Amino acid sequence: MRKNSTGSQKAQEAAHPARLLPPRPETPLSPEDALARKQAREQKDAEVRGVASIAAMRDAIKQASRSLPAISEVPRVAALDAAAFNALAAKGLPFIITGLVGKWPLCALTPQDLRAEFGELPVRARVGDYVNTAFAPDRAMQDMSLREYLDLTAGTETDPDLPPYVGNLEMRPLNRLCHWPAYFKKMGPPRFWLGPARTVTPLHCDYDDNIFAQIRGVKRIFLAPPHHDEFLYPREANAILFGSPFDPEAPDFDQFPLARQAALTECIMQAGELLYVPAGWYHQVRALTFSLSANRWARAQPLVLRDEAPTATHF
Repeated sequence: MRKNSTGSQKAQEAAHPARLLPPRPETPLSPEDALARKQAREQKDAEVRGVASIAAMRDAIKQASRSLPAISEVPRVAALDAAAFNALAAKGLPFIITGLVGKWPLCALTPQDLRAEFGELPVRARVGDYVNTAFAPDRAMQDMSLREYLDLTAGTETDPDLPPYVGNLEMRPLNRLCHWPAYFKKMGPPRFWLGPARTVTPLHCDYDDNIFAQIRGVKRIFLAPPHHDEFLYPREANAILFGSPFDPEAPDFDQFPLARQAALTECIMQAGELLYVPAGWYHQVRALTFSLSANRWARAQPLVLRDEAPTATHF
């Protein structure tokens, strides 16, 4: 019975590949409708995370981070069970877990394997200047097959322009090849990030705990604690996502003088490693080689706040 169901699902996906991609942005709403939608989303986000106010949750995360020690590097630890992970994550600092992701079947696949086995998978690539429009609802995107994307980006290492980037995309056929640890009681679906060297996600923070798996290739990540948003000129994309125009790889202190005070820590993620990014930590991610990554966000009260009241309704 399970085999028939899977075969039926694959047949439906082949017949309707567009269903695997998220819907395109809608026609711009009126200011009144946009505000109503924003308020409805924030209420839903709060309910999912078990808090009464996302804004107050953000403030609590930033306040908690003020007591964190400064870090000069992101530590690496051996594979952890759920209890050990939660105990370490509750300290509110990022860390890298080794000896876990490298065992996933997906790690054994080369770009050529991906092309051969999943070439018809529809993907949506960020194109053009997707750094300066990273958090805009109408940024330029292009739909294509995975095979077309891999062909398009082959040999782009020396191009002057940014190569197209498949980012933050559900690629459900790949899920069966990933064995995510059960570190959170509730997680969002896996999101995949695929692209050649120089693809980048600019500096931003998510107000959810995040586990990020480096499956193939190498990435450079810069991290800054939540309360240093006061130095990073944050811009709200939505209630749980804030972007920063500051680039730690090419710092412009004339335009962003406060950024001199931001404590930025660099780490290099190797294939087979898993990074824990605590809620509210700013991060910028750049591929140094062809790279395949995936992440999942928790859908609960951030672990750094778990020792607050027994329930988070005071937020």
